[in-house]
Amino acid sequence: MKTAACIGAGTVGRAWAVVFARAGHEVRLYDVLEGEAAGRALSAARQTLTLFADNGMLDEAVETVLDRITPVGSIAEAVKDAVYVQESVREDADTKRQVFTEVATHAPADAILASSTSAIPGSEFLGHIANPERALVVHPVNPPSLIPLVELCGTGSTSRETIERTRLLMTEAGMRPIVLNKEIDGFILNRLQFTLVAEALHLVGEGFCTPEDIDAVLTDGLALRWASLGPFEVAHLNAPDGLQGFVDRLGPMMKHLGNSARTDYDWTQQQIAEAHSRLESRIPAEMIAERQAWRDSRILALRRMKQDTADPLA
Repeated sequence: MKTAACIGAGTVGRAWAVVFARAGHEVRLYDVLEGEAAGRALSAARQTLTLFADNGMLDEAVETVLDRITPVGSIAEAVKDAVYVQESVREDADTKRQVFTEVATHAPADAILASSTSAIPGSEFLGHIANPERALVVHPVNPPSLIPLVELCGTGSTSRETIERTRLLMTEAGMRPIVLNKEIDGFILNRLQFTLVAEALHLVGEGFCTPEDIDAVLTDGLALRWASLGPFEVAHLNAPDGLQGFVDRLGPMMKHLGNSARTDYDWTQQQIAEAHSRLESRIPAEMIAERQAWRDSRILALRRMKQDTADPLA
């Protein structure tokens, strides 16, 4: 079995540990909080693996997979002999730079070094290490243990071999990698996600609708199509002559709405507080963990449905 190292045992890091353990890798997990973080990580991993088992999506016993995850006491111990290292520490370039300095010092020279950063270009904190051609961003969707999409983005120094090795490793681990051709802040998913969220804040902030209305538009509207079809294919299927015909007829409206959207909307703390209050009345803090568990079960149910009705064109 190959060894993967996970640096950072928070929500993302421990989910990565599940991904690699399910794929058959030995996983060494390190966090600066050590025992405290390790206990939470193993408990969360067991819960996630049990969810997979309950949904018929785990081929081995929960404890067999969980036994592959070993908390360790240092970065050096975590990355020794690792073929792949996934960093998931605080979203701060200086912190990540320090972590990768230590990782690169102790990891094998041919190990792939990857960051889970959500928005910081890898060139800002990966270019200084020894052998920078082996380092890249591997940005997941939270939680990566349940959502397979992952974005691979090189730094300008990253070799094509590293990109291809990472793409293959991710595919074999059950993930769905896409490869960015060049760096951009936020990569692809977060640029799309937060552009939509910004316009949602505008619509709510200016009184066009409520936060609940926005969520309904997504869950009972757009998401029902987007779960199987991306926006380009949605448009292609919404016209008898395909995408070109759709744009020929609706292009002016598309441009008008795009130009009038307020992705730079200057929302206020009061508006956020009001939206939070509405959510808190429905999902108080003590219910968040229960609601997260419900969310996770729905994600796996949707994944099962997609597997059972596989895309014949994929």
